[in-house]
Amino acid sequence: MFRILALMMLPVAAHAQVDQGRPNADFAPAFAEQTRAPALPVTDVTVEVFADGLDGPWGIANLGNGQFLVTEKVGNLRLMNADGSLSSPLAGLPDVAAQGQGGLLDVAVSPNFAQDRTIFWTYAKSVRGGLVTAAARGTLGADGVISDATDIFVQDNPARNGRHFGSRILPMADGTVWITTGDRGAGDSGTLVQDIETTHGKIIRVNADGSAPADNPFVGRAGNDLVWSLGHRNVQGAAMGPGGLWTIEHGPRGGDELNRPQAGLNYGWPVVSYGINYRGSDVGRGNASGPEFEEPVYYWDPVIAPGGMMFYDGPYAAWQGDLLIASLNPGALVRLDIQNGRVVGEERLLTDVGRIRDVEVLEDGAVLLLLDAGEVLRVAPG
Repeated sequence: MFRILALMMLPVAAHAQVDQGRPNADFAPAFAEQTRAPALPVTDVTVEVFADGLDGPWGIANLGNGQFLVTEKVGNLRLMNADGSLSSPLAGLPDVAAQGQGGLLDVAVSPNFAQDRTIFWTYAKSVRGGLVTAAARGTLGADGVISDATDIFVQDNPARNGRHFGSRILPMADGTVWITTGDRGAGDSGTLVQDIETTHGKIIRVNADGSAPADNPFVGRAGNDLVWSLGHRNVQGAAMGPGGLWTIEHGPRGGDELNRPQAGLNYGWPVVSYGINYRGSDVGRGNASGPEFEEPVYYWDPVIAPGGMMFYDGPYAAWQGDLLIASLNPGALVRLDIQNGRVVGEERLLTDVGRIRDVEVLEDGAVLLLLDAGEVLRVAPG
């Protein structure tokens, strides 16, 4: 199953910027290295094909016993073994609406999986009026069958298009669960994103049973007590790192954002953006930011079209604490060096392997990458 890929890494001049091309917008960053940080030294990596034959993989979760759960957007959840072999689709999932960008999306395991066998997943759900982002939990039996599947979050205000579901999910040791959503393709007319009574374009925080944590910022103050932060366009990456939750979201033409969402704060979409609309017009007010909105930690113009991400905590010292991000367009593994909450360097790796959807750091320091084309790559730094 394993196949070694021959890759050539070209040297990058120290302190030069990563080659990204012309920006779409002419906004100036709010602070130094908020975008186009200096290029990091090139990392030598070994790349193997770990598995192939998947149908549109979207999310991966480590079961901790040499096995992984992998979602296929068409609606299948499969086990991937230590030798790269794949199981048949697991039984017990609810109906999935595999339309457009929707389908079976992210998957995660309980922090106490060895004891409770609980798994979590997100998916596009068909409801009256259209499609919504939903999140569910269930129990993975030793026989590979999922039982007791239960929704813990169902987005409001369905849309008939198949766009911008967001959909990363992170269960925490304290019993809460982070869920990201998108604006459902509403563009810069998406007023629901700025409305805390809806769950469009929000970071959602729920208890594992779907109830609202008592310390959520809008409990008792607004119509939706599941909202943590608002003003997000389409959040497809989320990871726990220094200071708590970090997220990454798709901008329009330019303006992909890395954020560290704080309780009750507003991140600006669709009123402000560091990008422009696809048709070339201004987003919202035509400004990159405003005093009532939070600045992104980092942004890209042109975009990287981010997928999943994960902080590196393996033994390779040069990457320790760095953020690894899957890029769909132009396609790459993007590494950010983050110091004191700011990005100080960027590296683009594997720029010739196609669209990378998700990232999983392994205990031995290697990294698994899900490719839209159906392969899983094993990447070993150094």
